Amino acid sequence: MGVSPESESTSRTAPRVCSIADALDVVGERWSLLVVRELGFEVHRFKDIQINTGAPRETLALRLRKLEDAGVIERRRYSERPPRDEYLLTDAGRALLPVLRALREWGERHVTPPRTLDA
Repeated sequence: MGVSPESESTSRTAPRVCSIADALDVVGERWSLLVVRELGFEVHRFKDIQINTGAPRETLALRLRKLEDAGVIERRRYSERPPRDEYLLTDAGRALLPVLRALREWGERHVTPPRTLDA
């Protein structure tokens, strides 16, 4: 699997220290990953992200704030009147794109049924 058990100590009284678990605390939730997907597709505005992900408005606002606080995305003001922001991937966010690509490929291979063209 490519995970080194020696580098992550174990204890009989506490969970294993794990960078995977730490990463999942930041992006291991459906809406967060879909936000990163949309930003990777150059979709930057709240309404467009909401439409493309199907996320409820309040949920999306919370996920955007969490991703910003974690340094995965940055918010940039594009209009003062009315105040409007857009969202961009940081270096840390862009580093997630190959992970999402691998997850998509895994999903296509093992989860999503093949699509057929109806004539």
